[in-house]
Amino acid sequence: MHLEVSHLSVRYAGRERPAVDAVSFGLRAGDIGVLIGPSGCGKTTLLRAIAGLEPVNSGEIRISGQPVGGAGLHVAPEARRIGMVFQDYALFPHLDVGQNVAFGIANLKAPDRKARVAEVLALVGLLGSERRMPHELSGGQQQRVALARALAPRPRLLLLDEPFSNLDVDLRERLAHEIRAILKAARTTALFVTHDQLEAFAIGDAIGVMREGHLHQWDAAYTLYHRPATRFVADFIGHGVFARAALRQVGDGVVVVHPALGALTDGTERLLPGAFEDGQCEVLLRADDIVHDDDAPVKAQIIRKAFRGSEFLYTLRLAGGETLLAHVPSHHDHKLGEWIGIRAQVDHVVTFPREAAATAPPIAAFPA
Repeated sequence: MHLEVSHLSVRYAGRERPAVDAVSFGLRAGDIGVLIGPSGCGKTTLLRAIAGLEPVNSGEIRISGQPVGGAGLHVAPEARRIGMVFQDYALFPHLDVGQNVAFGIANLKAPDRKARVAEVLALVGLLGSERRMPHELSGGQQQRVALARALAPRPRLLLLDEPFSNLDVDLRERLAHEIRAILKAARTTALFVTHDQLEAFAIGDAIGVMREGHLHQWDAAYTLYHRPATRFVADFIGHGVFARAALRQVGDGVVVVHPALGALTDGTERLLPGAFEDGQCEVLLRADDIVHDDDAPVKAQIIRKAFRGSEFLYTLRLAGGETLLAHVPSHHDHKLGEWIGIRAQVDHVVTFPREAAATAPPIAAFPA
């Protein structure tokens, strides 16, 4: 692994809980990792610890096999050969683009420095902008200049702390795709912090989901969505609900059965009938697991709808009061309060122990 973080903990004085608590993960050379999670989960603290900007209480950080941080070990940030890109770009307003990009390579001879500036500006699509001032550029262009400046010294690792948070939503996702292509072209290993799942999915080879200092899962986006390791990951990623179900032995297999929707699986999944007390469990039902089918015997009432362009996200209530979510093509424009046919089509069954009933207020059905 190019970046190895092993059992890393960071504590702040006066705080009961560690900001980062025994976190371990690895990032291969040339890969892009992303840390996501709610505010205060520890993702930025973890990034700063890797950069050498926060002291480490226990555990170890290795870059290219070299220990750079741990209990009793602290390699200075400038000696770690790490590049950083911040959300506020941090460009020098009195320097032009070329001078900003050249800032970290002042040790090179003038011809080499000029050539490297041109090389990284070409990489980010801004070749020929050397004499422009930062205030003459758009937000996306300024972020590309910041990226070029970070890449210019050929860092062993690039760290990006919510670099798109000051940009509008459409530009953020597009720039995430562009920067992924730039980093891949530069063969740069990078670790990226964001609170935006779409950004994480657009840019990351591996994504880590954090909560209260713990890393719940470090995996590809597809695995996080379809095979979440914990209930928190299942709830945090995508749209879905936890529905009451039961495991039933059928022949040599085990079937997950929902009271209204019936059997959700065909018995071929590797489920243990004794995994939950009396076989009682909760199953994760994502919005794409529920299919609108006019001919289905199970009916559900539309209590909320959100237009997403090509589809609606319907919030549905079964006759027994249970709530489900469904993605429905937008040409099926049903009214609030209408009952529609639904069926389950679950390709990846994910079960959890049952929890006490939620105390959240009920969803209003529809305007009177």
